[in-house]
Amino acid sequence: MSTLYLECTSGISGDMFVAALLDLGADRASLDKALKSLPVSGFEIKISDVTKSGIKACDFDVILDKEHENHDHDMEYLHGHDHGHSHDGEHHHHHHEHSTPSGIKHIISHADMTSSAKDIAYKILDIIASAEAKAHGIPLEEVHFHEVGAVDSIVDIVSAAVLFDSLDVDEVIVPSLTEGTGTVRCQHGILSVPVPAVVNIVKDNGLDLMISGVQGELVTPTGAAIAAAIRTSSVLPSKFTIDKIGIGAGKREYEVPSMLRIMEITPSAGSDNDTVVKIETDIDDCPAEELGYVMELLYAAGAREVHFAPVFMKKSRPGYEIVVICTEDKREALEAVLFKNTTTIGIRRCSMERSVLKRYEDIVTTEFGQVRMKTVVLPDGSVRRYPEYESLKAICDATGMAIPELRAKINGCF
Repeated sequence: MSTLYLECTSGISGDMFVAALLDLGADRASLDKALKSLPVSGFEIKISDVTKSGIKACDFDVILDKEHENHDHDMEYLHGHDHGHSHDGEHHHHHHEHSTPSGIKHIISHADMTSSAKDIAYKILDIIASAEAKAHGIPLEEVHFHEVGAVDSIVDIVSAAVLFDSLDVDEVIVPSLTEGTGTVRCQHGILSVPVPAVVNIVKDNGLDLMISGVQGELVTPTGAAIAAAIRTSSVLPSKFTIDKIGIGAGKREYEVPSMLRIMEITPSAGSDNDTVVKIETDIDDCPAEELGYVMELLYAAGAREVHFAPVFMKKSRPGYEIVVICTEDKREALEAVLFKNTTTIGIRRCSMERSVLKRYEDIVTTEFGQVRMKTVVLPDGSVRRYPEYESLKAICDATGMAIPELRAKINGCF
């Protein structure tokens, strides 16, 4: 399993995330191919090494021509130091056809990128669009916002999605986002930090937020949306090894160096990989065949494990105890499935720590064909390998062998 840890102690923005993934080793070729295919003109990208507070980092810069220039990325304008910079007629017309959610999705749909990368880009876009619509009190399709409407932000979203998809990541841990304080000048005037869109993204997606004493905007709406779109957990394993490190440089100069560090980590054998939540309820008036459908819905909504156990309830009525294991970020959605699809009127829950062995899968070629093998590493360092059931079933369907016979032969090879 591939796990990324986003260390957002100096904030997060779209270009910082893209740069950190490039530094981590994400596929540059897929990025170039996707950006070259975008039906958008007026930009080029520059990727370079820079030094921030003595630390080498990767810098991802979207360079716009004068016609498409977006002053939201002009630091003098952003901080309001130079009131001569404004959105006058010269710069106010840039690509309005790109500034609605549906218009941007149309652009992304025509890009040369995988369907899974497009899905990630759509998800990031939907999160920002929803947050901006709430902030302005308007319907989603009436949103014309420059943070996303600008060409550079379209490039940031597409780049983030393509590079993240190329890494084939299983888990993304984002413990919290660190934001600054003060005010920031933007298209709509002077706003407090965190800006309304970031506040809405944090609220709607259950992200943890820390406010530092740093003056300035450390978290941008695009950065917050990326974190919300890809996060699977907010809890780091107690022990882990670091396999790769990527550092992405920000453009802004604050008291703290503007950098995002992303680490590819492997939980150590025997470490408590994460905290899970157990939710359970007892039901004695729900038809048994409907519970099978409920189980399918729970797994589809993100449950790690689901099981039913027969119980005797009050008045000696036979019933079922439904137990669901999930991560905290999935709990509300799973509770909603239970309330909607069963007769329960109450659900119990508790948080639980897990001890999880390091595990991974690989494919081996045997005389019988390709077999997917699962490998676990025990606390003493010894390894246990066993073939995955679906691989055995496929070979048995083709050869007529019995699964126990095939399993014994494959195990004998290792």
